Amino acid sequence: MTKDECKQVVLDIIADIAPDEDLSNVKPDVRLRDQLQLDSMDFLDIVMELRKRYNIEVPEAEYIQLASLDSSAEYLTPKFNALAAGKG
Repeated sequence: MTKDECKQVVLDIIADIAPDEDLSNVKPDVRLRDQLQLDSMDFLDIVMELRKRYNIEVPEAEYIQLASLDSSAEYLTPKFNALAAGKG
């Protein structure tokens, strides 16, 4: 999976948990919570959806890695690729 595909996964999850948010102009290098009306529960929902949909665990100490689309892609791309290779 590419970094762009990972960004789209995160955006798809956000679209499901916050359907009223306009995601068309999300800047990849700015914290998601600074751009969107996401609270801590929404953020936890993102983590839970990653686990539920993709079997990707994000330990609480690493939540900060999901702050922006760019950091999410940096963090998640190797995890998705490890799962795809059967090492997850």
